[in-house]
Amino acid sequence: MPTLNRMPVLLATGSIAIPVAEALVALPSALLQRIEASPIDPDLADTAAFSEAYGFPVSGGANCIVVAGKRGDTVTYAACVVLASTKLDVNRTVKGLLGARKVSFAPMDDAVERTRMEYGGITPIGLPADWAVYVDSRVLEAPEVVIGAGVRGAKLFLPGAVLGELPRVEVVEGLAVDPADAGAADPAEVDSSSEADQPA
Repeated sequence: MPTLNRMPVLLATGSIAIPVAEALVALPSALLQRIEASPIDPDLADTAAFSEAYGFPVSGGANCIVVAGKRGDTVTYAACVVLASTKLDVNRTVKGLLGARKVSFAPMDDAVERTRMEYGGITPIGLPADWAVYVDSRVLEAPEVVIGAGVRGAKLFLPGAVLGELPRVEVVEGLAVDPADAGAADPAEVDSSSEADQPA
């Protein structure tokens, strides 16, 4: 089993995406000192593969899902952070938050270009300044979560509560639902343990 070489995130800024590093160094020191980073095998960046290989519980994975809401000719991008063990409520909660008539996942090439991050490593830290960042309230209850570092070859580790204190983050009750509560495969709810590997 591969091992994690965790370190204070400031010691790893050279191995994470540039926009992520820039956003991290701008954080208050009280938040920054609670964030760690570790290099990982890029081939193991997706949530399920990472959890199995490194022995990190899937329930501690917080996936960052890039969505695009459209109303008329206006397209609004946002990021949604949910636990990998839950389902993102796209067509109800997210649609309401964005005030959009239609919400979909941002295409891979579009998400990569706009975030300046690698697909499979997109993270809520360092996103474009005009994007909303929504975090499901259950993420804040997790003692520790793992998120992307903007590249597939690294991960960030932090208490879930820290995500709620990041700039521009809005904590949303009901952003995600439990798979057991989803009932019959409702297209409004997307399994974040699979689809969410778009990002982190």
